[in-house]
Amino acid sequence: MKRLVVAGILLMTARQFSAQQISKSNIQKDITYLASDKLQGRGTATEQEKLAADYIAAEFKRSGLAPLNGAYLRPFVFKKSTNPHDTATGNAPEKKSANVAGFLDNKAPYTIVIGAHYDHLGLGHDHNSLDANPEGKIHNGADDNASGTAGVLELARYYAGNQKTEPFNFLFLCFSGEELGLLGSKKWCENPDIPLSTINYMINMDMIGRLNDSTKKMIVYGVGTSPVFVPLLDSIASDLHIKKDSAGVGPSDQTSFYLRNLPVLHFFTGQHSDYHKPTDDVEKINFEGEVQVLAYITKLIEHTFHYPKLGFLKTRSPDTGKSSFKVTLGVMPDYTFEGKGMRIDGVTEGKPAAKAGILAGDVVSALGGETVTDVMSYMKVLSNYKKGDTAKIQIQRKGQSIEMNVTF
Repeated sequence: MKRLVVAGILLMTARQFSAQQISKSNIQKDITYLASDKLQGRGTATEQEKLAADYIAAEFKRSGLAPLNGAYLRPFVFKKSTNPHDTATGNAPEKKSANVAGFLDNKAPYTIVIGAHYDHLGLGHDHNSLDANPEGKIHNGADDNASGTAGVLELARYYAGNQKTEPFNFLFLCFSGEELGLLGSKKWCENPDIPLSTINYMINMDMIGRLNDSTKKMIVYGVGTSPVFVPLLDSIASDLHIKKDSAGVGPSDQTSFYLRNLPVLHFFTGQHSDYHKPTDDVEKINFEGEVQVLAYITKLIEHTFHYPKLGFLKTRSPDTGKSSFKVTLGVMPDYTFEGKGMRIDGVTEGKPAAKAGILAGDVVSALGGETVTDVMSYMKVLSNYKKGDTAKIQIQRKGQSIEMNVTF
């Protein structure tokens, strides 16, 4: 009899342990479907994006999450010009899309939001970008952002199957329209399904599928939006090398929540040369790396269980100069670089940097005589130039300082 009792306890413990594991196979299944050619890049308001939304809703239901206000799909309308080079929307046709929401009700007063955008660039027609963005080719967006969407789905399974009693509810949100300007998250925050005052904090995952196995660097944005985030992050034992950024405002959906005075964190494994290109495919995803990222996030969340509702802090707003950009160098910055200057991860063929002879791995130290200390200072200097201008650019390459001319 005693053996049966012990066996039962061991079986129960094993079930509880297995229910709390992050599944690589689940992540692989989700990204493989979401980034398949069948979905044609999940362009906002397309039939293929609707297939992605239906898939997410079905997975939420299968995990045991409840719909909000009777439905997993949370529709919204927006206007978008049919001319990708025209940002005016006054006379633009109205389009329909939907966020996807699933709620885990632990009967708690406050809720943790875990989110990611599931849309991408479709066939490349709808994105206003100065970088290469070939129209007519499928942009599968495996890292951007099937990886983050898969992260939301897997964390939904993890917490729905977790037999412990959490002191907070969970709201899992997948946003549409991020690539068109954070549309889905803005719309949700304007008309939320739960009161914003009941949200504890928001975690956003955007491009978490390309962890570098050698450096294991992960950037966490928004650490300055609550006084507890930095000490919490510093207290978590992990093989990951965490680079912290305090800003609550950034080019992803956490911004919509930060602007509503909510603490936010945004997880990101780094830029790469396949960003916004048709080559961002599932074969390049580091599935083991994403398991590590999600395991780290669960540790962080569980550390917050020891706190009441987190306090909010306003942070600096990074001056990227984006609104005044008239030119592009045609490079992919290495956002994880911690040295002085701006390290280049990738160079786009046919763009000014490639024509000037700049290579991946080069570090920009000056542009037009002005010192470049990091990505932000580079963007600020770049905003001073217009098409046709020529400037001297100084780079560091394998220990040597090289100066060359670049024409925009």
